[in-house]
Amino acid sequence: MNKTLLETINLKKTYQHINGNVTLFNNLNIKINHGDLVALIGPSGSGKSSLLHLFALLDDPTKGDIKLNNRIIKNLSDEKKDEIRRKNISIIFQDNNLLSDFTAIENVMMPLLIRGDSEELAKNKAQTILKAVKILNRSNHFPNELSGGEQQRVAIARALIAETSLILADEPTGNLDFNTSKEIFSYFLKLKKLKKTIIFATHNRELANRADYKLFISNGVIKRVNA
Repeated sequence: MNKTLLETINLKKTYQHINGNVTLFNNLNIKINHGDLVALIGPSGSGKSSLLHLFALLDDPTKGDIKLNNRIIKNLSDEKKDEIRRKNISIIFQDNNLLSDFTAIENVMMPLLIRGDSEELAKNKAQTILKAVKILNRSNHFPNELSGGEQQRVAIARALIAETSLILADEPTGNLDFNTSKEIFSYFLKLKKLKKTIIFATHNRELANRADYKLFISNGVIKRVNA
C-alpha cells in the first residue's frame, strides 16, 4: 500500500474580493501519510477551513491538483466526488451541520444507512460510538434539545462511525470543555493506531502539540512544524 494518502501538487486557491483577488496559498506541495495526525494551525482567516474544504472535495482549487489514494481528483464529476467522500472521507464541521428533524442517534446512523448498511448494524455501531463520546444518554433527543457541546459530540460521532481513511475536523473541540476535548482527542489517537489519517484545524495549543506535526498557515504560506 502506498503510504501517502493525500497529496497536493502546486495547489493554489484564490478568492475574488471587492478589493481584489485574495490568494490563500500558492504552489502548495505537501504529502500526508496513512496514520498521520496533523494539526492545522494559524490565525483566524488564514485559510484553515478553506484548505479542509479542498481536502474534502467540497471546493475546487484555482490551480494545481489534489491526489487522494494516488488518484487525481481534478475534473471528476460531482457524483464521483460524492462517492469518494462517502467511502473515504469523514468531516466534522465547525457548526456541526446536524439534521434538525432527526434524533442524535439517527444523525449518527445516517452515513451507514446512506452507504447501504442495515439499520440494525447502523444502530449498534451508533450506540457504541455515542457511548465512547459520552452522550449515549441523549440518543433520542433532537439537535435543538442539545447544548452546543452535546451537538458537537454527536457531530464527531457521526464523522467517526463510517471508519473512513481520512477524517477532517474544523475546530472539533471548540465547543467542548477541557476534559471532553481530551477524551475526543484520545479517540483520535485510537483511530491513528488503525492507520486512519486525521487533519484537524485548531486554536487549542495543547492539542496541536500532541499531533504528529503541525501545518502552520500564515500570509499564504504553509510550513510544516514538528509538534
